[in-house]
Amino acid sequence: MTGHQVVIAGGGPTGLVLAGESALAGVDVAIVERRADEGLSGLRAGGLHPRTLEVFDQRGIVDRFVAEGQKTQTSGFAGVTFDLSTLPTRHPYTLGLWQTHIERILGGWVGELNVPVYRGVEVAGFVQDDTGVDVELSDGRSLRAQYLAGCDGGRSLVRKVAGIDFPGSDPTTSNLIAEVKMTETPELGVHRTPLGIHSFGRAEYRIVDGKIVYADTGPIGVMVTEPHVGATAEPTLRDLSDALIAACGTDYGAHAPTWISRFTDAARQAASYRQGRVLLAGDAAHIHPPDGGQGLQTGVQDAANLGWKLAAVIKGISPETLLDTYHAERHPVGARTLRNALAAVVLRRDDDRTRALRDTMAELLSLDEPRQRFTAMMAGLDIHYDLGDGHPLLGRRMPDLDITAANGPTRVYALMHEARPVLLNLGKPGGVDIAGWADRVKVIDATYSGPWELPALGTVSAPDAVLIRSDGYVAWVGEGTPAGLTEALTTWVGPL
Repeated sequence: MTGHQVVIAGGGPTGLVLAGESALAGVDVAIVERRADEGLSGLRAGGLHPRTLEVFDQRGIVDRFVAEGQKTQTSGFAGVTFDLSTLPTRHPYTLGLWQTHIERILGGWVGELNVPVYRGVEVAGFVQDDTGVDVELSDGRSLRAQYLAGCDGGRSLVRKVAGIDFPGSDPTTSNLIAEVKMTETPELGVHRTPLGIHSFGRAEYRIVDGKIVYADTGPIGVMVTEPHVGATAEPTLRDLSDALIAACGTDYGAHAPTWISRFTDAARQAASYRQGRVLLAGDAAHIHPPDGGQGLQTGVQDAANLGWKLAAVIKGISPETLLDTYHAERHPVGARTLRNALAAVVLRRDDDRTRALRDTMAELLSLDEPRQRFTAMMAGLDIHYDLGDGHPLLGRRMPDLDITAANGPTRVYALMHEARPVLLNLGKPGGVDIAGWADRVKVIDATYSGPWELPALGTVSAPDAVLIRSDGYVAWVGEGTPAGLTEALTTWVGPL
């Protein structure tokens, strides 16, 4: 039986990020992926939001994505467009990039970290005991792991075998998504009808002055609302044609499909993200309609939150109770994502009542405070983990400040490429003593004279020092005294 400290079921974006985070922390991690190669059927997710880009920036790989993507400084909610350009981040934009490219780039990073990938097989079952998990693969082989992470999608076998409930709402609407050839070219872009929403585009596109300019040739990407809910069989070209005729009055001569798939507005969330030595992340932990494009982003942050905690427990640095903070911090974020996506679904249609509601939302979101709140939320920059009362930075992502350290100018995220916690001292050099934690924490004496601006909150008072967790969230803020630092180090870096 082959052994690893962590086995990850599923090699999509969530599984790949979790593998990378674990490997950076020195954990023996492996991925089990049912696809025989990196090929991905369909386009899936279409971009990366600002906080996701920051997560990749913290690891020094964001330029790989930016080099291939298309920037647009807008996002939206229920038809209301938000200007991202004013957000206090180094990445005030959405990066248009299809999931197949996102996975390829992440796969390259994980390969550089020498993470083994078992391809062409999937997890068929597992049994956990007090010291680990025996993982059965579909080809008859077995793996032994200290922990098993289920990143195996909305139909997660890991979640089902673990016996974790998946409560939520059943679908009220169903959509087909496909890539086909058409004898007539429809009007490209997004359209609303009383039935729902539909759109047409091409995989190849450019963003010019904030607008999508599609290629002149190539297959047509289609998303269309079906007139009925409940189909469970694999969708066919006939199904697509019928849905197009119902929505548009014609199927535009759709033929020669490259692929066709179906999604609904079902929304479910795992009752617990952990059951013993089994943990869930990404779609295995939460499914929801794709409105707002928040699914991939939420999964990436699940992985960034979990990876370093698993490593700390496996290495014996932190007690196993640290893993309980994964559910405590990420479950509320997932619940809010479900809420937002379901609200957006209600506002899809184009009947009189829905237009009235959408217009009311637009009026409210034209006001400064609601607009700033929603802009930060849709960008993923407003997440606040409850780490107690204190400075507004506590529990929020650390801004990527341009600082001056002993070796010259640098920026905060450049200090985080190794996925280690950072104690950033902005007061008297050597003025913060972390004693026995010095071998676990990177201590940087630096100066910074600019403003401290947080998304949606605005300018906050400058701290003397901050303890930044491996995932980029602030675990302690120093305001003239070391009060609370020992407790924060014990909780998040491990007891002495």
